[in-house]
Amino acid sequence: MAEIKNYSLNFGPQHPAAHGVLRLVLELDGEVIQRADPHIGLLHRATEKLAEHKTYIQSLPYMDRLDYVSMMCNEHAYCLAIEKLLGLEIPIRAKYIRVMFAEITRLMNHLMWLGSHGHDCGASTMLLWTFREREDLFDMYEAASGARMHAAYFRPGGVYRDLPDSMPQYKQSKVKSAKAIEELNRNRQGSLLDFIDDFTQRFPACVDDYEVLLTDNRIWKQRTVGIGVVTPERALNLGLTGPMLRGSGIAWDLRKKQPYEVYDQMDFDIPVGKTGDCYDRYLVRVEEMRQSNRIIKQCVDWLRANPGPVIVDNYKIAPPPRVKMKTGMEDLIHHFKFFTEGFRLPVGETYVGTEHPKGEFGIYLVSDGANKPYRLKIRAAGFAHLAAYDELVRGHMIADAVAIIGTMDIVFGEIDR
Repeated sequence: MAEIKNYSLNFGPQHPAAHGVLRLVLELDGEVIQRADPHIGLLHRATEKLAEHKTYIQSLPYMDRLDYVSMMCNEHAYCLAIEKLLGLEIPIRAKYIRVMFAEITRLMNHLMWLGSHGHDCGASTMLLWTFREREDLFDMYEAASGARMHAAYFRPGGVYRDLPDSMPQYKQSKVKSAKAIEELNRNRQGSLLDFIDDFTQRFPACVDDYEVLLTDNRIWKQRTVGIGVVTPERALNLGLTGPMLRGSGIAWDLRKKQPYEVYDQMDFDIPVGKTGDCYDRYLVRVEEMRQSNRIIKQCVDWLRANPGPVIVDNYKIAPPPRVKMKTGMEDLIHHFKFFTEGFRLPVGETYVGTEHPKGEFGIYLVSDGANKPYRLKIRAAGFAHLAAYDELVRGHMIADAVAIIGTMDIVFGEIDR
C-alpha cells in the first residue's frame, strides 16, 4: 500500500468559529492536527501608523476600534500613557469612574467570550443569555458617553463628562404593551449609578445560571477538560497574560501587582486555575466576572458619596466646558485650538500596561515634542496568544481546534493593528 501523507485544510476565515478574519492552515493526519499555521494581516487596520499623522486626541477614537469588544479598556491604557508623559494627576472622581467602566467593559468582554465560546462548542443557549446582560451594559455605555460601543469617553486628564442623573427609558410602542414597557423601565427611574447598582445586585444570579448550564455539564467538560494544556513555565515563556496565564496557576494581575488608578483601594481576588486547560480558563473568566461585579459595586458606593470634578481644568489638556464656551470668546478659541491643534507632549518615551480583559494591553509612546506621536506601538494581548496556538493544538482533533480558539478570546482588531 502507498503511504498516506498528511494533508492541509484551510480553517477559516469563513468558518463560524474563526472569529472574524482568522485563517488557519491545519496540517492533518486523519483528524489529528500535526501543525497549525495562523495567518494574520487580513484586516488592514494600520492603527499604529495612522496615529503618527493625527493629534493625540484625534487618535483616541481609534483605540475603541482595536479590540472592539473591550472599548474603554483600550482607551484607558492610551490615556494613562499620555498622562504619564505629561506628569499629570487626574481628579480622584475620574479615577473611580474609569475603574468602574473598565470593569463594566471586562464584563462585556467576558460575556461576549462566554456566549461565543459556548456557541462554538454547541451550547447555543449561552449566546442568548449573555447578550441579554450585555444589553444593560451597553445602556450604561450609552448613558455616559452617548455611544453604545465606540465611546471615546476616557480622555487625557479624566473622562469626557460626569455621570448623568437620569437613565434613558423605553417609550410606548405598538409592539409592546404598556405593562411590558413599565416593567422594562422599572430599574431606570433613577440615575445611571442607580441603574448600575441594580445590575450589580441582579448579575450574580445570572452567573449562577451560566454555571448551572455549563460548569458540571458532561458534554462541556468533554469538550474542554484536558484540551489545550499549558504548563506554568510554558505560559510564561510564550508571553501569555490575563486569563490565559492565570488559568495555568500563575496569579499575575496588573491590577494587584502594579496597581494603577484606584485599584489598590479595591477589595477583590485573583482567580487562578490548576491544570491550564480550556476548562480552567473558562472557570477563571467566570470567577473574574464575579470579582468585577464586586469592584463595580465598590465604585458605585464611593461615587455616590463623593461628588467632584471629572477632568482637569487645564484648557491645554482638556476642552473648556460647553457652558463657558458659549458665553466667552476666549473659551471658544480654546475649544477650537484644542480640537484642531491638540496639545504637545514633552520629549521622551513611556510604556503603560493595563490589565485588559484579554491580558496585558500596553501602549508604548515616543514623543518628539510635537502634537502627535513620533511612534505608537500597541502591545496586544491576543497577538502572543495566537502565536502560541500551534503549540497548544498539536495532537488534538479538529473539533478541539475550535475549543482552543474560543478559549483564547481572540479579536483581530487588536492583533492586526
